[in-house]
Amino acid sequence: MLKVGDTAPPIDAVGSDGKRFVLYGQDSLCTVIYFFPKAFTPHCTAETHEFRKHYVELELAGATLVGVSTDDSDTQCRFATKMGAPFPILGDKDRSICRAYDVLWPVIGIAHRVTYLVAPAQAGPACTVEAIFHHEFDVGAHRDEVLRSVDAKFRARQASRS
Repeated sequence: MLKVGDTAPPIDAVGSDGKRFVLYGQDSLCTVIYFFPKAFTPHCTAETHEFRKHYVELELAGATLVGVSTDDSDTQCRFATKMGAPFPILGDKDRSICRAYDVLWPVIGIAHRVTYLVAPAQAGPACTVEAIFHHEFDVGAHRDEVLRSVDAKFRARQASRS
Protein backbone atom coordinates (compact mmCIF):
# COMPACT_ATOMS: atom_id res chain seq x y z
CA MET A 1 0.00 0.00 0.00
CA LEU A 2 0.99 3.59 -0.43
CA LYS A 3 2.09 5.53 2.61
CA VAL A 4 1.08 8.90 4.01
CA GLY A 5 3.09 11.56 2.18
CA ASP A 6 3.36 9.56 -1.05
CA THR A 7 2.26 11.08 -4.33
CA ALA A 8 -1.16 9.71 -5.22
CA PRO A 9 -1.14 8.04 -8.63
CA PRO A 10 -3.29 9.85 -11.19
CA ILE A 11 -6.76 8.56 -11.95
CA ASP A 12 -8.53 9.36 -15.19
CA ALA A 13 -11.55 7.14 -15.78
CA VAL A 14 -15.25 7.29 -16.61
CA GLY A 15 -17.41 6.73 -13.54
CA SER A 16 -20.78 5.13 -13.06
CA ASP A 17 -22.31 8.58 -13.51
CA GLY A 18 -21.02 8.64 -17.11
CA LYS A 19 -18.63 11.51 -16.34
CA ARG A 20 -14.86 11.49 -16.54
CA PHE A 21 -13.24 11.48 -13.08
CA VAL A 22 -9.76 13.03 -13.08
CA LEU A 23 -8.09 12.97 -9.67
CA TYR A 24 -5.62 15.75 -10.44
CA GLY A 25 -8.50 17.93 -11.62
CA GLN A 26 -10.27 17.95 -8.25
CA ASP A 27 -10.18 21.26 -6.41
CA SER A 28 -11.97 20.06 -3.30
CA LEU A 29 -10.74 20.05 0.30
CA CYS A 30 -9.68 16.44 -0.32
CA THR A 31 -10.66 13.39 -2.31
CA VAL A 32 -11.78 10.23 -0.54
CA ILE A 33 -10.96 7.21 -2.73
CA TYR A 34 -12.39 3.99 -1.35
CA PHE A 35 -11.38 0.66 -2.82
CA PHE A 36 -13.60 -2.37 -2.36
CA PRO A 37 -13.29 -5.98 -3.55
CA LYS A 38 -16.44 -6.67 -5.60
CA ALA A 39 -19.82 -5.07 -6.21
CA PHE A 40 -22.95 -6.80 -4.92
CA THR A 41 -21.18 -8.56 -2.04
CA PRO A 42 -22.42 -8.03 1.55
CA HIS A 43 -19.54 -5.98 2.98
CA CYS A 44 -19.04 -3.94 -0.21
CA THR A 45 -22.75 -3.18 -0.33
CA ALA A 46 -22.65 -2.18 3.35
CA GLU A 47 -19.61 0.04 2.81
CA THR A 48 -21.12 1.78 -0.21
CA HIS A 49 -24.36 2.22 1.74
CA GLU A 50 -22.42 3.91 4.56
CA PHE A 51 -20.63 6.26 2.18
CA ARG A 52 -23.94 7.04 0.47
CA LYS A 53 -25.55 7.74 3.84
CA HIS A 54 -22.76 10.20 4.75
CA TYR A 55 -22.19 11.61 1.27
CA VAL A 56 -23.85 14.97 1.97
CA GLU A 57 -21.78 15.37 5.12
CA LEU A 58 -18.59 14.73 3.14
CA GLU A 59 -19.69 17.02 0.33
CA LEU A 60 -20.62 19.86 2.71
CA ALA A 61 -17.17 19.55 4.29
CA GLY A 62 -15.72 20.03 0.80
CA ALA A 63 -14.62 16.46 0.09
CA THR A 64 -14.97 14.60 -3.20
CA LEU A 65 -15.87 10.90 -2.93
CA VAL A 66 -15.17 8.12 -5.43
CA GLY A 67 -15.31 4.32 -5.17
CA VAL A 68 -13.13 1.85 -7.10
CA SER A 69 -13.27 -1.92 -7.51
CA THR A 70 -12.00 -4.50 -9.96
CA ASP A 71 -15.41 -4.94 -11.55
CA ASP A 72 -16.08 -3.84 -15.10
CA SER A 73 -17.82 -0.54 -15.84
CA ASP A 74 -21.21 -2.12 -16.61
CA THR A 75 -21.23 -3.90 -13.25
CA GLN A 76 -20.26 -0.68 -11.48
CA CYS A 77 -23.05 1.21 -13.21
CA ARG A 78 -25.61 -1.42 -12.17
CA PHE A 79 -24.20 -1.41 -8.62
CA ALA A 80 -24.22 2.40 -8.34
CA THR A 81 -27.79 2.52 -9.62
CA LYS A 82 -28.97 -0.20 -7.23
CA MET A 83 -27.22 1.54 -4.32
CA GLY A 84 -28.43 5.01 -5.31
CA ALA A 85 -24.83 6.24 -5.15
CA PRO A 86 -24.70 10.01 -5.74
CA PHE A 87 -20.94 9.78 -6.32
CA PRO A 88 -18.99 8.04 -9.09
CA ILE A 89 -17.90 4.45 -8.77
CA LEU A 90 -15.11 3.42 -11.12
CA GLY A 91 -14.76 0.01 -12.70
CA ASP A 92 -11.12 -1.09 -12.79
CA LYS A 93 -11.36 -4.35 -14.73
CA ASP A 94 -7.74 -4.13 -15.92
CA ARG A 95 -6.71 -3.41 -12.31
CA SER A 96 -4.47 -0.50 -13.33
CA ILE A 97 -5.83 1.86 -10.67
CA CYS A 98 -5.73 -0.83 -7.97
CA ARG A 99 -2.15 -1.75 -8.94
CA ALA A 100 -1.06 1.90 -8.88
CA TYR A 101 -2.50 2.27 -5.36
CA ASP A 102 -1.09 -1.14 -4.36
CA VAL A 103 -4.35 -2.49 -2.95
CA LEU A 104 -4.65 -5.88 -4.70
CA TRP A 105 -4.71 -9.13 -2.78
CA PRO A 106 -1.72 -11.10 -4.13
CA VAL A 107 -3.35 -14.34 -5.25
CA ILE A 108 -7.00 -13.49 -5.87
CA GLY A 109 -6.37 -10.12 -7.54
CA ILE A 110 -9.24 -8.15 -6.02
CA ALA A 111 -8.91 -4.96 -4.01
CA HIS A 112 -8.37 -4.76 -0.27
CA ARG A 113 -10.90 -2.57 1.53
CA VAL A 114 -8.67 0.50 1.71
CA THR A 115 -9.57 4.18 1.64
CA TYR A 116 -7.12 6.93 0.79
CA LEU A 117 -7.65 10.55 1.74
CA VAL A 118 -5.84 12.54 -0.93
CA ALA A 119 -5.03 16.25 -0.74
CA PRO A 120 -5.16 18.39 -3.85
CA ALA A 121 -1.89 19.63 -5.26
CA GLN A 122 -0.59 22.78 -3.57
CA ALA A 123 1.84 23.49 -6.38
CA GLY A 124 2.10 21.43 -9.51
CA PRO A 125 -0.17 18.66 -10.73
CA ALA A 126 0.50 15.93 -8.12
CA CYS A 127 -1.79 15.09 -5.20
CA THR A 128 -0.57 13.73 -1.86
CA VAL A 129 -1.82 10.85 0.28
CA GLU A 130 -2.80 12.37 3.64
CA ALA A 131 -4.41 9.40 5.38
CA ILE A 132 -5.03 5.69 4.83
CA PHE A 133 -7.81 3.60 6.35
CA HIS A 134 -7.81 -0.19 6.15
CA HIS A 135 -10.54 -2.34 7.68
CA GLU A 136 -11.46 -5.48 5.79
CA PHE A 137 -14.57 -6.32 7.80
CA ASP A 138 -15.40 -3.49 10.22
CA VAL A 139 -17.21 -1.17 7.82
CA GLY A 140 -18.42 1.05 10.69
CA ALA A 141 -14.91 1.71 11.97
CA HIS A 142 -13.76 2.37 8.43
CA ARG A 143 -16.51 4.93 7.85
CA ASP A 144 -15.97 6.59 11.24
CA GLU A 145 -12.23 7.08 10.67
CA VAL A 146 -12.82 8.61 7.25
CA LEU A 147 -15.50 10.97 8.59
CA ARG A 148 -13.32 12.05 11.54
CA SER A 149 -10.39 12.75 9.26
CA VAL A 150 -12.42 14.82 6.78
CA ASP A 151 -14.06 16.68 9.66
CA ALA A 152 -10.64 17.51 11.16
CA LYS A 153 -9.45 18.85 7.77
CA PHE A 154 -12.63 20.90 7.43
CA ARG A 155 -12.30 22.37 10.93
CA ALA A 156 -8.62 23.18 10.37
CA ARG A 157 -9.47 24.99 7.15
CA GLN A 158 -12.27 26.93 8.87
CA ALA A 159 -9.96 27.89 11.75
CA SER A 160 -7.26 29.12 9.36
CA ARG A 161 -9.79 31.37 7.65
CA SER A 162 -10.83 32.98 10.95
